[in-house]
Amino acid sequence: MVDITDQIPFDLPAGWAWDRLGNIASIARGGSPRPIKSYLSTEANGVNWIKIGDAEKNGKYIFTTKEKIKPEGVSKSRYVKSGDFLLTNSMSFGRPYILKTDGCIHDGWLVIGNIEAVFNQDYLYYALSADCMYKTLSGLASGSTVDNLNSDLVKSLLFPIPPLKEQIRIAEGVCKIENILSNVEASLN
Repeated sequence: MVDITDQIPFDLPAGWAWDRLGNIASIARGGSPRPIKSYLSTEANGVNWIKIGDAEKNGKYIFTTKEKIKPEGVSKSRYVKSGDFLLTNSMSFGRPYILKTDGCIHDGWLVIGNIEAVFNQDYLYYALSADCMYKTLSGLASGSTVDNLNSDLVKSLLFPIPPLKEQIRIAEGVCKIENILSNVEASLN
């Protein structure tokens, strides 16, 4: 293991720990069967083709897809499952979503999987959605014309890990605040 002591940005409360996201979760890039038009399908046995357009702006979950691909396209893409996290990796990079469906993702997505042993799903979503996390990801992004994230950059991300009970408390608190803000916004409209 590489010593990260000199890279830690700030001290954490007792019981919390820093680690690189790639040490505690699997992270991989999506892939597209090419040419994609040859793999699109309207057949009942088609596999969900999860695109960024399937995610609601400012949404948390992806429930459905507008398109499907042929089963033979799965081996040329990345298959993901309900409960996995998707992270946009180009253009509007760094936006997390939680899958509520299975399917395949193209190369505009990164998938973060195998989180159950370390993270509460809601805590990880809120942590990845935080402005400070976006700024950190922006600093890691690279590209000549458009900033992009790749799996190695996201794997290298230093991530604060509270104990599981604390993660649940944090997620519940953020959810309550979001509900209050939504109610206030609705009453103003």
